[in-house]
Amino acid sequence: MNINRQVLVIDDDAVVGRSFDRVLSGKGYDVRTVLSGEDALKDMESRDYDLVFTDIKMPGMDGIEVAERIKAKCPWTPVVVITGYGTEENEARASVLGVNGFVRKPLTPDMIENITLKALQNPVEDLPAANEAELRPEVREEVKSSPLHAAGKFAKNVGLFFAAPFIALAYIIALPAVGFYMFAKLAYEAYQKKNRPS
Repeated sequence: MNINRQVLVIDDDAVVGRSFDRVLSGKGYDVRTVLSGEDALKDMESRDYDLVFTDIKMPGMDGIEVAERIKAKCPWTPVVVITGYGTEENEARASVLGVNGFVRKPLTPDMIENITLKALQNPVEDLPAANEAELRPEVREEVKSSPLHAAGKFAKNVGLFFAAPFIALAYIIALPAVGFYMFAKLAYEAYQKKNRPS
């Protein structure tokens, strides 16, 4: 049973929220649904979640911004983006944030269950995009029954908690250096081209 697993679903379409609730509550998950990113962030101030699903296109705060804020506050929490509007730009933004993957609408009960199991099994690994999140039955049973699963998740979460500031610092330091290198390279190539004998 997954009675201790807390799942938050953020989608302005109440039908989607009910679908997640119907599928996952029947499997023993504790599912909470909210209609906006603002409501989700307010809710997360007083409650911890093992997994968050967020729609990408919502009034007000979009799913990428919601994911960004969740990852800034709780980098160890897996976030999966639900979308009917998958674009390369959105996927690039989400991958930088460490989002666990995309699930594209329309959703089926099997997709919901499988992507949930996969995200909880590998909270810091990328999930396959779209509708490819299929787990073999024996893997599914192993995830449900493994006594080491909770301990492994806790260890990963603690490691990510302490590593997150250093990872962010590394990006902050590296980006200007890479930008300066590219600028210098382009300037040198332009200078060489201008001074090349004709």
